[in-house]
Parts: sequence; structure tokens; C-alpha cells
Amino acid sequence: VQLVESGGGSVQAGGSLRLSCTISGYTYDTYCMAWLRQAPGKEREGVANIWTADHTTYYADSVRGRFTISHDSATNTMYLQMNSLKPEDTAMYICAARPGSCYGLVEGYFGFWGQGTQVTVS
Repeated sequence: VQLVESGGGSVQAGGSLRLSCTISGYTYDTYCMAWLRQAPGKEREGVANIWTADHTTYYADSVRGRFTISHDSATNTMYLQMNSLKPEDTAMYICAARPGSCYGLVEGYFGFWGQGTQVTVS
């Protein structure tokens, strides 16, 4: 299983970015995909998840209303549209996946991880 992220970069506060994560080599019918992030000196925290079966989503309070997670079943690609970005959103954003349903954003639930893409908001 391989997860590859793209779309990070630098943006001014109030701006927008769109992250992508493509999963390959996955043999399960449905899975939970998620974005987590880690800022320097801080613990990794969950941002949002999506269940590929019916596209049910869940967001952390810190991003709800500003970020939108989506999934394209045809290309096995997950997206994170980030609007109204704040300096506190600066972090390495990491794509994760697990087979079956979603159970929140606990790091330990996910067995497959991407390398991450850096987002910097100034």
C-alpha cells in the first residue's frame, strides 16, 4: 500500500490550498482515509477523515467550516480543500488510511501512512 501526498506550499493568512493523497495497492473494498498534521514541537493531531463507502466525513473542531475533505473513487484520490488558512494551520500534513470504517482521528487507528506535505501559513 502506498500513499502519496501533494499540494502543500506557502500561503498568506486567509488564503487557500488544496492537498491531494493518492492511494495505491489497496485490496480492501472500503477504507477510511484521513489527514493528520504535525507542527514542530507539537503532537500529531487529526484534521479530518472520510469513509470511502459513503463519503461520510468528520472534522476536528479546529478546522470545521474551513476545511473540506473529499474522495474521488475513480482515481482513489483524497483531497483536502483548506480555506481561510491561519498561521496555526502551519504543519506537515500527512495522509493516512485503514481498512473498513472510520473511528475518529486517533493516530493509532491508521496503519498506512504517506510521507507528508508541508503547509506554511504566514
